[in-house]
Amino acid sequence: MALALATTVPGEPEIFASLQGEGPSAGMPVAFMRLSRCNLACVWCDTAYTWHFEGDNRPHRSGEIFERKANQVSLEVADVAARIAALGQTRLVITGGEPLLQAGKLAELLALLPDISVEIETNGTVAAPARLDIRVDQYNVSPKLAHSGNDAELALIPERLDAYATDPRAFFKFVIASPGDVDEVMALHRRYRFRPGHVFLMPEGTDSATLRERETWLSELCLEHGFRMSDRLHIHLYGDTRGT
Repeated sequence: MALALATTVPGEPEIFASLQGEGPSAGMPVAFMRLSRCNLACVWCDTAYTWHFEGDNRPHRSGEIFERKANQVSLEVADVAARIAALGQTRLVITGGEPLLQAGKLAELLALLPDISVEIETNGTVAAPARLDIRVDQYNVSPKLAHSGNDAELALIPERLDAYATDPRAFFKFVIASPGDVDEVMALHRRYRFRPGHVFLMPEGTDSATLRERETWLSELCLEHGFRMSDRLHIHLYGDTRGT
């Protein structure tokens, strides 16, 4: 059984150790694994190399099309588990793409890593089967707002958001590009009644200057509405690069 992973360079899977850059675990040392493929297409996606391959006509603001062979690699689950274990970390962040598209294979992977704690980054549209869900310690759910370019019917699925809103392991991380985006977050907050302290607003941006500029007004909106603010620590430390 094989997993489809993103690559740092052709043929090399994006499995690495770093500090978590976003959300409730920001600053924690972790192992990262980035999977390939996504069921949504955010126009500002900073990992479009995981899905914007030849023949995919979904829009992206860069216009760049990625060669699948160079940007996606298939590895057996046992090989992936060994690479993660070799990093020597006690926590694993599984990201993408949309990781839960490969939920069955992830369940097999985590069965080989019984002593590692797990957080999954997800867009909130896919349910984890029980055999995987039982191994997950934290869900970082990032529902996509209108400015992502995704149709709400695809990106904001009520039954999925209801399930995550009632799960104490789930934290919500909304990407914010303009102050008006927070109005959408407030509407979702009223509808799904997210847990206090479980909602993060994070500025959209792939360079420090943009993030800092947006954080000046985003911090005020977090104060006004009682939300937490997430920075993007990895951007400040390493820039917008793979394997960080």
